[in-house]
Amino acid sequence: MDDGFLREYLPIIIFLGLAVALGIVLILAAVVLAVRNPDPEKVSAYECGFNAFDDARMKFDVRFYLVSILFIIFDLEVAFLFPWATAFGELSMAAFWSMMIFLAVLTVGFAYEWKKGALEWQ
Repeated sequence: MDDGFLREYLPIIIFLGLAVALGIVLILAAVVLAVRNPDPEKVSAYECGFNAFDDARMKFDVRFYLVSILFIIFDLEVAFLFPWATAFGELSMAAFWSMMIFLAVLTVGFAYEWKKGALEWQ
């Protein structure tokens, strides 16, 4: 094997070795230190607001789904800001004002949802 080849890939190999070692250490620490007697509140359904194995025809609260969809929409829209911010120095004025219009539409949408009470959890 070429010595230059090893020298080029040595940082990657060291990084991968440290990542695997850290992963193994964290998994073993979780196995050793984990509490093994969870209370019923801790193992209850918390993501969707209703038990997973109940009657499929029961009524459930739609607010959870509304809040999650709104979060996904606004989170994806904010994700568009990162590439724009990294290239901000090379952007034209048209790109700047188009992003300002985008942010204005985002703000208006957020204000509308807030006024409608879609973000309230009562």
